[in-house]
Amino acid sequence: MIRWNTDQADLREGVARWGEALSADHIVNDEHSTFSWDKWKLVQKTGILALPFEEEYGGLGQSLLTTMYVLEGLGEHCRDAGLNFSVTTTLASTGVPLEKFGTAGQKERYLPLICSGEAIGAHAITEAEGGSDAMAMATRAVRDGDHFVLSGSKTFVSNGPVADVFVVYARTRPDGGALGVTAFLVDRDTPGLTVGNPVKKMGLRTSPLSELYFDECRIPKDRVLGRVGGGFIVLDYVMKREILYSFIVNVGEMQHRLTRCVDYAKERQSFGKPIGSYQAVANKIVDTKIGLETARKWLYDTGERLVAGENVTTDLAIAKLITSESNVASSLAAVQIFGGHGYMSEYGLEQDVRNAVGGTIYSGTNEIQYTRIASMLGLGK
Repeated sequence: MIRWNTDQADLREGVARWGEALSADHIVNDEHSTFSWDKWKLVQKTGILALPFEEEYGGLGQSLLTTMYVLEGLGEHCRDAGLNFSVTTTLASTGVPLEKFGTAGQKERYLPLICSGEAIGAHAITEAEGGSDAMAMATRAVRDGDHFVLSGSKTFVSNGPVADVFVVYARTRPDGGALGVTAFLVDRDTPGLTVGNPVKKMGLRTSPLSELYFDECRIPKDRVLGRVGGGFIVLDYVMKREILYSFIVNVGEMQHRLTRCVDYAKERQSFGKPIGSYQAVANKIVDTKIGLETARKWLYDTGERLVAGENVTTDLAIAKLITSESNVASSLAAVQIFGGHGYMSEYGLEQDVRNAVGGTIYSGTNEIQYTRIASMLGLGK
């Protein structure tokens, strides 16, 4: 069990103090799919976007585990799950690969903006025809002197409508397989880049999503992130952190939901007794507790192993599966515990269900995670 020190607890408490302001109007904003710029300004003030990055670029220089711990606090205290998702997307999609693979010039240009929240980040990986099969990407980047000419399109780009910089993965060698993909830093105002309109979706509605279109965008060669042909190395590094950052926020959200259910089960009377005294209700709450603690342990243990340099391919897949499925299960249990009230939008619990379903799809669908674990067991060969 990790023992958090006073400094780490203070960082988490600092974010918690912003919880009420960050949660304001989240039900209305969700109904209208509104990304709140005012809330983003509050996010900037919390300093959460600076957590894992180098101090010389405006970061706070915190460890992976400390960053996870504070992000769990964000999930617990901020009810705007879409806003939380936009935060972790900026951190993982752009800040993380910049710090690991960026040149000094790239870091100087972009990292201070990411740390301060002046720039919102996104990454463009998925394509309409390829889905979860990143190897099938058709977007191309052709070398032309000191530039690459980028053509194609991307879909399901979280933060797309509001992002200032995109990490775009494109094929630079059509027959290069895993070594034929390169990551590029692409500014929003790049000629030839068109950002599509926000796409309506089931949940996480306050985190806008769109398609991107590249019509012979000329990208300077110094915007290659990592090395030419090293895009999948970048992506693998990013996705490990994306899972840990995004799903530890879900753990915080589950913690808040559990506390809320326990309180309600103690207060709500039915047939002269608190509903929590009925085993049918109590068991739902206990299952929620078990799912929460299992997810929390898997995520932190996986983070520790990742920091130690161990192979966490299977661990990440298991952690992602357990957390996303526990989140869905606990959100449905909460609706059932609250009964008719849980079904009403004003309580925010039906919103939790819609938000939780997304976790079974993004960062690699749960079906992909099962396939990955089976592969690591030597099955399907």
